[in-house]
Amino acid sequence: MTGLATPPVTGAERFRALHHGRTPGDPLVLPGPWDAVSARVFADAGFPALATPSAGVAASLGYEDGATPADEMFAAVARIVRAVDVPVSADVEDGYGLAPKELVERLLEAGAVGCNLEDSADGVLKDPREHAEWLAEVRAAAGDRLFVNARIDTFIRGVGDPDAAIERAALYVAAGADCVYPIGAPDGVLPLLRSGIQGPVNVGGRPGEGPAFAELRRLGELGATRITFGPALLRRAEGALREIAAELAG
Repeated sequence: MTGLATPPVTGAERFRALHHGRTPGDPLVLPGPWDAVSARVFADAGFPALATPSAGVAASLGYEDGATPADEMFAAVARIVRAVDVPVSADVEDGYGLAPKELVERLLEAGAVGCNLEDSADGVLKDPREHAEWLAEVRAAAGDRLFVNARIDTFIRGVGDPDAAIERAALYVAAGADCVYPIGAPDGVLPLLRSGIQGPVNVGGRPGEGPAFAELRRLGELGATRITFGPALLRRAEGALREIAAELAG
């Protein structure tokens, strides 16, 4: 009797699995490509997955952060996905005002396996319960086809109390978020956040601050499950290009 064929593992399942079973000091490092070339560079270096930064993609398209039209952002994500054979998660800011079902459809059409979603808009924090309800709708529309990273903006919006971030994290995880990202959290509160948050925690990396390997391990020991970089890698590349331009200009 022939056994049933095992269904192939999806990109989202591969990506989700990378976040679990990690030991302290061994966070998942997700470089942030801003175009097809940078994506290929990171994939060729052996990184198992990538996470696009909205600010980096915006800069590559000639926009200020937060000003990229949704159509152009999804098109850029699709080009990055096509360029590599590793899973790609997409930063789509606060969802561009799209209904959850349409947002999920646009992400899947672009080939993304996950998304980063912010809980503030125009510099103002959203009501956490209303945002949790919206995240639950995103999860319901996506099923297990997308890994949802819920960004928590309290620290960058002037709310320094770790309990505020932990409260939002609990709501977002209960709503179905796979991971939470307390962006801008000071190093000193990362252990407290890690102890108070259920599930994976995303921390922003700061390339250039000491030996890269040691810095990544340090953030992992403080509580990072995974590390992303926002537009920092693009800024370093831009700096190198400026040096080349200065040499050419004499």
